[in-house]
Amino acid sequence: MPSVVPAAFVRAHTRPSHPSLVPEVTLSVADDVVALWDAMETEHGRTAEQPPFWAAAWPGGQVLARYVLDSPDVVAGRCVLDLGSGSGLVAIAAAAAGASEVIASEIDPYGTTAIVLNAEANGVRGIRVVGDVLSRGLRADGELDRVEVVLAGDVCYDREMTERVLPFLDRAREAGAEVFIGDPGRMYLPVDRLTAVAAFDVPETEGPGIRRSTVWRLG
Repeated sequence: MPSVVPAAFVRAHTRPSHPSLVPEVTLSVADDVVALWDAMETEHGRTAEQPPFWAAAWPGGQVLARYVLDSPDVVAGRCVLDLGSGSGLVAIAAAAAGASEVIASEIDPYGTTAIVLNAEANGVRGIRVVGDVLSRGLRADGELDRVEVVLAGDVCYDREMTERVLPFLDRAREAGAEVFIGDPGRMYLPVDRLTAVAAFDVPETEGPGIRRSTVWRLG
């Protein structure tokens, strides 16, 4: 489990917002990601290991959250893994849609704190935050062996991450879990192996414009 970041830091550098595609969810986001990144480095006295991806509602996460809220039977009564949870948007949507248990996997300690705060702000329970799971299959230990649905938003943003995450998703599918990926059309997504189940227009996270973003089923 990543080290704990004080909740006061996250509250001080974000504001409550409602993602455009999922307005029923309250999410802590940053108005100025660069300023937040600088604050993270000042807080630790060293360069932050990665940008604050957790402080934005990315399009792949938004379409997944919208999909499970509109089609709750996908997750209702089932154990769900939100891979690369970030802010916890998808995990919150799964919990609100009736998942019996939600495991939110996030490696950024700022993100793990934000997930807890966002879950509290939305009054949802049953979300358990864990760290990196990519090196394990779903049946590797008792922590993940109950997972029936994997939701992965915005995980194919570069080649390195895609090469790490796809083998895990393949193992999850082979273990019997349903796997859904939310993505706004990134070049590394292996669309030839996926089936589209829903699509939505989502405002750009960075800058003006609209991106057609899709929920895909693996296998």
